[in-house]
Amino acid sequence: MDNFYQQERYEQAKKQVQKLKGFYVHLLVYLVVNAFILIVQYQNLHEGESLFTFGRFSTAFFWGIGLVAHAATVFVPRFIFTKSWEDRKIKEYMNEDQFDRN
Repeated sequence: MDNFYQQERYEQAKKQVQKLKGFYVHLLVYLVVNAFILIVQYQNLHEGESLFTFGRFSTAFFWGIGLVAHAATVFVPRFIFTKSWEDRKIKEYMNEDQFDRN
């Protein structure tokens, strides 16, 4: 039984590491691509134009929303849906099931 529990914990940890890795790769690509876009736009500025317009940052903005959503899927469940929360919910549903049968 203890070996099964250790194997289950290992698999969960492995999944979490893969999620973290996926997020960090996403973050790195976001930074590199958006830096490249801004550098190209800066080099193509005409005199009197401003670099700081929404159009120039729209890719970073909308992709950033996606990046925040990705971060939420990786980090938030660890804080909200803890093991103790899961255990309480399981017991709650088991108790409800017992009452429904009587």
